[in-house]
Amino acid sequence: MKKLFALLVVAGMVSFVACGPSAEKKAEQAKADSTRIADSLNKVQMDAQRLTDSVKMADSVAKVTAHADSIAKGLIKVKK
Repeated sequence: MKKLFALLVVAGMVSFVACGPSAEKKAEQAKADSTRIADSLNKVQMDAQRLTDSVKMADSVAKVTAHADSIAKGLIKVKK
């Protein structure tokens, strides 16, 4: 009975290992994963660039607004 049980356990292990994905499926999955990671990194870089551009734009607008406000309040005299 022990031998039969051991044989069934070994047969179960072999069938479990044999049911795994093939080498082609593993290669396809690896390619899909690397593409997904590259896309994610690209999106993060684009978001960072967009944020940098927004900060530069806001800084520029703030400087122009502050200068115009100073002229309006008479703190800065404009040469004619």
